[in-house]
Amino acid sequence: MYYYIIVALQAYCIYHAYKNQKPYYWYFLIFFIPVFGSLIYVITQVYNKNDADKIQGEITSIINPTKKISDLENKIEFSDTYTNRIELADAYVQNNDMPNAIVQYKKTLEDIDQNDLYARQRLVLCYFQMKDYNGVVEHANKIKHKSEFKGSKQQFCYGLALKELGKLEEAEVQLKEVDRPYSNYDERLELAKFYLESNRTTEGKALLQEIASESENMTKPNRRIYRATIIEVERLLKTL
Repeated sequence: MYYYIIVALQAYCIYHAYKNQKPYYWYFLIFFIPVFGSLIYVITQVYNKNDADKIQGEITSIINPTKKISDLENKIEFSDTYTNRIELADAYVQNNDMPNAIVQYKKTLEDIDQNDLYARQRLVLCYFQMKDYNGVVEHANKIKHKSEFKGSKQQFCYGLALKELGKLEEAEVQLKEVDRPYSNYDERLELAKFYLESNRTTEGKALLQEIASESENMTKPNRRIYRATIIEVERLLKTL
């Protein structure tokens, strides 16, 4: 049990360092000095009294992900509110249980006094992960007029779903919305592939070259994050 606590603490610290773009020396300290390195990181970079309960909860979730779900289910039995159901749905997503997450998100839509944007956004992602493209389109259509949808992950999934459903012209409109320089590298790679699959080699090659050029100016952390994307871009360029 002691070993799992150490691993969970390391995992949390590495995740926190990555999420908050901490200097690289923290990764070495956390990884090579597991106990003391992690404790030093938590004390100096994370910990304050207001965050203590949150940190404990996240570490517990890593060790026993189903406990958080059980606690939230009990919480709903006591108080069935919109917020509690959203929290439960999010917990199901974290546990990679998309069917149950969908049930909970859709349940929140019954509360007409609440803004449905967040639940719809999450439903789009859940359905996409399940490859239920009709479900993606259904919920994306409900929010595609909102400003938060433009250039979002949901819009990208919407475009790919339309592509899978054979609605190529509609798909291109959505996919082009996420084509933004120096960002959305994975999404732009998919758009380039879309052009190539549609026999629009010139457009596909131009976008791949654009991504390749931008990758040369990436910071080291970003090059590591998008390493697989860069490799795929270079591979495709060699075939053209």
